[in-house]
Amino acid sequence: MSTLQFLGSTAGRWARIIAGLTLVALTVVLGGWWWILAVLGAVFIAAGSFDFCLLAPLFGKPLQGPDFRKTHTS
Repeated sequence: MSTLQFLGSTAGRWARIIAGLTLVALTVVLGGWWWILAVLGAVFIAAGSFDFCLLAPLFGKPLQGPDFRKTHTS
């Protein structure tokens, strides 16, 4: 399984959500200019929650998760 396939999978969605929550939590703990991490975390949370992969179009694949997964079926 390639990295791109993993990101499009259910496990990949959860990994993006957890990574986003971790970045937001770090922002709360560190404060100051670290708020920039919260913005990146929010993007990860949104990507996982709304099922889209921002890297997919760079490889000529659809942005939406269901459409992306159809391109990888055997």
